[in-house]
Amino acid sequence: MGGYPDRKKVLKEILAELHKGLPLEEAKKRFEAEIGPVTSKEIFELEQSLLDDGVSPDEIKKFCNVHALLFKGSLEKSMEDPSDPAHPVALFKAENTEIKRRVGAARALLPSLKSGKGADWIKQLIGELRVVEKHYERKEQLLFPYLEKAGFSGPSKVMWGKHDEIRGLFKTALGAGPEEFPEAASRLLEEVDGMILKEEGILFPSSLERLKPADWAAIFRESAQTGYIFIEPPAASAEALDIKQNTASLSGASVNLPSGNFSLQELTALLNALPVDLTFVDAEDTVRYFSEGMERIFLRARTIIGRKVQNCHPPASLAAVENILKSFRAGTRNFEEFWINMKGRLIHIRYFALRGADGGYLGALEVTQDITKIQKIKDEKRLV
Repeated sequence: MGGYPDRKKVLKEILAELHKGLPLEEAKKRFEAEIGPVTSKEIFELEQSLLDDGVSPDEIKKFCNVHALLFKGSLEKSMEDPSDPAHPVALFKAENTEIKRRVGAARALLPSLKSGKGADWIKQLIGELRVVEKHYERKEQLLFPYLEKAGFSGPSKVMWGKHDEIRGLFKTALGAGPEEFPEAASRLLEEVDGMILKEEGILFPSSLERLKPADWAAIFRESAQTGYIFIEPPAASAEALDIKQNTASLSGASVNLPSGNFSLQELTALLNALPVDLTFVDAEDTVRYFSEGMERIFLRARTIIGRKVQNCHPPASLAAVENILKSFRAGTRNFEEFWINMKGRLIHIRYFALRGADGGYLGALEVTQDITKIQKIKDEKRLV
């Protein structure tokens, strides 16, 4: 890209001026005069370069806030839309069509707020529109990781921050009183609409340039877990749901699972770090494994490995254990739970039937947890 270092320098200067209060229209004029027309690829690379130079995601997010104004009319599509209507980008854009329609409907009612009317209708529309968070989550959990693998961390650092801003704006608007609501609703709708421009003008074209067909197939396959909004879920193709994606394997000292992999040392540490006690009993009722966390609830010695689980329980509870295992094996039940008071602690004990891909019974998992402190949790303690 010709003159790229100068463009980056100008971008940094505009960011600094915006931080000092430069009006958006003035920023737009300088952008057009000194940077000129840009493609989505250039915008993506400029932002990534700023991140690589140590510019904080929060600073770039301020620039992202004015994308709609700065880039409107100067964005050039670098690729045509995918022709397959089941392509993840096509599905994202189909959702955007419906999101934009609902934003427009809510915006059309904003003038009525001046006469004291329309607030209930707008709040209802905003409440329905809040499922847009699932649209954002699909980007965060499925699209962003593949962009990171391709060397672009910008979206996960910058756009994710914008998602969180919008999530906060939903809470503010839906909880606002009559005086604050008009401004809160207007700002929310502007940001949701602006996100569509950022996606379709920058994110999607750049993603299409960088991701491979196998990446898009994986994103499509996993999208069923996050779900879709305002559109009918696409019919899954046999290729996208290749059963090989659900197999596990061993490779040397590595345990390869469908959703990730560990070394044996890592897996052992992970299981022992869980705030619960785990005990696995196989399909023959034989104890095969238990976790060895720092604070165990019930005593477990390694001598129980290979024992029948019936021999590990006192006679008083044996009938209940047998009944649970029998129902698990028969397929009439998949879960059971109990809770007991023990030395001033409340202990939650859960049993889960484990089944293979064909539904066959593999065994049972006992999960024991001290929930005494959990019961006392109130309000919120957020990561941020």
